[in-house]
Amino acid sequence: MIGIKPYAPEYRAAWDAFAAAAKNAHFFFQRGYMEYHQDRFEDASLLFFDEKDRLVALLPASRHGETVVSHGGLTFGGFLTGSRMTAALMLEIVAALKEYLAEHGGTELIYKCLPHIYAAYPAEEDRYALYRSGAELIRRDLSSAIWLPERYKYFKGRAWMVARGKKNGVAVRESHDYDAFIALENEVLQKYHQTKAVHTGAELALLAERFPRNIRLYVGELDGRLAAGTVIFENGGVVHTQYMANSDEGRAAGALDRVIDHLITEVYADRQYFDFGISTEQEGQYLNEGLVTQKEGFGARAVVHDFYRLRLA
Repeated sequence: MIGIKPYAPEYRAAWDAFAAAAKNAHFFFQRGYMEYHQDRFEDASLLFFDEKDRLVALLPASRHGETVVSHGGLTFGGFLTGSRMTAALMLEIVAALKEYLAEHGGTELIYKCLPHIYAAYPAEEDRYALYRSGAELIRRDLSSAIWLPERYKYFKGRAWMVARGKKNGVAVRESHDYDAFIALENEVLQKYHQTKAVHTGAELALLAERFPRNIRLYVGELDGRLAAGTVIFENGGVVHTQYMANSDEGRAAGALDRVIDHLITEVYADRQYFDFGISTEQEGQYLNEGLVTQKEGFGARAVVHDFYRLRLA
C-alpha cells in the first residue's frame, strides 16, 4: 500500500536528503532551488512511502488549475527514486498517484521526463509505468550533448572559429558578474528572438550563492570587454550550458567558440557529458537547424526530452 503526503516545510530535511541521494539526483530538486521562484508557482510536490512507511520516491510538482505539472518552474522533472525502486513498485506508485490527484481535483498530469544522461544509475521505471497507465507522449524536445570520454572531432568550420578566438586573444575566465552577463544575454535574445532570459541577474547570483559548486559563469573578454559567456549548471558527471551569449564583436572574433572549447577541453574534460540544451521550438515541432548545427559542430549529438500527458479522470 502506497502512502502519499503533500510536501510541507517540516519535510524539507527529509526531501533534500532523499533528493541528494537519488539515483537520478539533480540540484534542481533541492528545495533551495525549487523555492527561489515559489511566488510564481503553486507547489504540489509529493512524497511517497511504502508499506513500511519508508520514503521511496519524490515528485516535484506544481499546480496549474486542474493540471499538475512536474514541475512548471523546472526544465525537467519526474520521480526521484533510490535503490529501493523497482518496476513493480513504480506501477503501484503511479496507480496511487492517479487516484490521489483525481481525488484532489486534478484532471491531468503533465510529466517532464528527466533525460537519461542525468541519471547516475538506470532510472526509467517511470516511463514504463506511464505507458502502462495510458499516458501519451505529447512533446519531444531535442537537446545535444557531447560524450566527453570519447568526443567527436569538431566540424571544420567550428574548429576554424575556435582557432580564430585564440588568435584574437579572447581571454576566458570565471566571473561572478551575473548582471552584466544577463544584460548581454537579453540584448542577444531580444535582437534575434524577441524574448528575454527566464532568470534575472539577481536570481542567478542568488542561486549561485546557494549552489556554488553547481552554478558558475565563464566569460570571454576582448581587451577586458565582455564579448561572450555561458552560465554553467554542473550536476555530477553532466555539465549543462544554461545560457550562452555572444556579442556582435564576440561573434566576429570567435569569442563564444573559444569559451566553449576551453570548457570542453580543459575545465570539464574529466566529466561525462557536456549538454548544450535544446534546439527545438513550438513544443518540439520546429528544429532550429542553425542552432543545432552549431552544437553538433563541437561534437554534440541528440538527447531527447520527453513530455507525457496522463489523464486522471
